[in-house]
Amino acid sequence: MLPGVFVPQLELLIRARYPLIYLVTWEEQRLHDILESLAKNHGKQLVEWSIHRGLRRAGGTRTAAELEPVKDPIKALDAIGKLVEPSLVVLKDFHPFLDDPAVVRAVRELGHQLTGSFTTIVFVSPTLKIPVELEKDVSVLDVPLPGFADLRALLREIVQVIRANNRVKIELTNQDAEALIRAAQGLTLSEAENAFAKAIANDGKLAADDIALVLDEKKQILRKSGLIEYISTDETLGSVGGLEHLKAWLDRRAHAFTDEARQFGLPEPKGLLLLGVQGCGKSLTAKAIASRWRLPLLRLDMGRIFAGYIGSSEENVRKAIRIAEGVAPAVLWIDEIEKGLSGSDGGASDGGVTSRVFGALLTWMQEKTAPVFIVATANRIVDLPPELLRKGRFDEIFFIDLPSLRERADIFAIHLRRRGRELADFGIAELAQHSEGFSGAEIEQAVISGLYQAFETRGALTQAHLLAALAETRPLSTTMREDIDRLRAWAETRTRAASPAQATP
Repeated sequence: MLPGVFVPQLELLIRARYPLIYLVTWEEQRLHDILESLAKNHGKQLVEWSIHRGLRRAGGTRTAAELEPVKDPIKALDAIGKLVEPSLVVLKDFHPFLDDPAVVRAVRELGHQLTGSFTTIVFVSPTLKIPVELEKDVSVLDVPLPGFADLRALLREIVQVIRANNRVKIELTNQDAEALIRAAQGLTLSEAENAFAKAIANDGKLAADDIALVLDEKKQILRKSGLIEYISTDETLGSVGGLEHLKAWLDRRAHAFTDEARQFGLPEPKGLLLLGVQGCGKSLTAKAIASRWRLPLLRLDMGRIFAGYIGSSEENVRKAIRIAEGVAPAVLWIDEIEKGLSGSDGGASDGGVTSRVFGALLTWMQEKTAPVFIVATANRIVDLPPELLRKGRFDEIFFIDLPSLRERADIFAIHLRRRGRELADFGIAELAQHSEGFSGAEIEQAVISGLYQAFETRGALTQAHLLAALAETRPLSTTMREDIDRLRAWAETRTRAASPAQATP
């Protein structure tokens, strides 16, 4: 959910007198300010409950309904039912108590009692946990992470304080400030404030080089989630041999996330599904896309989505989606997506967890409004659910085959240059001829193997070393010929070729 949409949706639920609302967020203080404003606008008192402080009006005073601090959850619910004034009641971290059937029953009865009244109960928790008994009674909203405007306001406030104290230098142009704010997207407001403070404390100033520090802080925070990893990459499309059709498609959309593109009437691209033979550059291409478009690269680990507790997998995918949208515009890389979605055909072996996670992911891919470009890679077509391949999930499905003769020459040139070798010292055309049926990864390994042979004798890397390494390698096109043939036959009428000509082993 985009930041600008959340408050109107929450206000609509309150105005419609929904009795039970569940808000998923870590940011209690930021949400408190929003709820306080809504309560004031609608003539309601704001009441808060926590196991530590009990039931109180916002600001710390007791409510009229309580005779003593009410910390017991069931007694607190009873006290809420006796409130006379129209109220917005916030229950903080109430989710652990929803394991108790007596508490669940009390919540359900209170919800029925408050239906049509001017009192609304708002559960605030960092995780979604709703017992089956309450699924039809509770409305759920994800509180979005701060948007660009929120972070810009925070940075302005920090800059004003700094300038008032004259203790720190501000060396930011408008463009630098925008880049710094973009770097902080995906953080909570308090995390962003800490990141900016760390940048200032590092060298006593706020400048363009602090963008890297804020990005490093974001990497650490995303790592804590255990679901999404921030990938640093300096790979470019020049690091990818061949794939001219795919590169042209990407170049045509290089500026698709700009305001200029929106004004022209272009929607943001949704994503790509890259299918193909192992080791032919799918993962490398995902990294290069982020570099080419100058967007952060996030990697979603589908294996970590499936946790051991019932209901946690569904919550994990929701959390991952919130993080990705918070960092947007971004590239979200889902590597070997077929491994994470195997079993999504409704089998009962996992109680339907995979099917529900797959459904949530598909719905988001179809309906997402945040500029998150998905790059999904897959090796085995048979493991991909047909729903994933339907138009609308991705902008295009590309098939990456084994490299052609010219592409193999490009790949050899890339890896020899990368290792400081002069191309004039090698017969690239001969190497390309002798590597027929090799994938890009196998060509790279042949170069590395040749380097090891040369290093062993402390001599220069020669053509003979590389030819010997190729002769010693049995490529996948030989060991998995039948699988590759089936993959090609499937892709011929269902996908777009990433290269002008397909290779044949």
